[in-house]
Amino acid sequence: AVPQTAPHRCRVPGEYQSLQKYLEERYASIVVLTFEQMEALLGFALPAPACSEADWWTRAAAPAHAYSAAWTKAGRTATPNLPAGIVTFERPA
Repeated sequence: AVPQTAPHRCRVPGEYQSLQKYLEERYASIVVLTFEQMEALLGFALPAPACSEADWWTRAAAPAHAYSAAWTKAGRTATPNLPAGIVTFERPA
């Protein structure tokens, strides 16, 4: 058996559950969302680091960053393109 990593055990904060639900319900292996689309889903502006620091999206393994459970619990990785203002959420093959 493969042990689960911390983000998979981590509870998705309530404010990020709409993003998790959206990603879980998409059939496509790759989902690309703009920052504006995510903010519309969430109902609030993304934190400043989300728009300026790639690590905000890619350091998902750190248990201190519970917001990343929104995509890790949906079985996806996040790859930001900060200049374009988009994030690609992908299911591993």
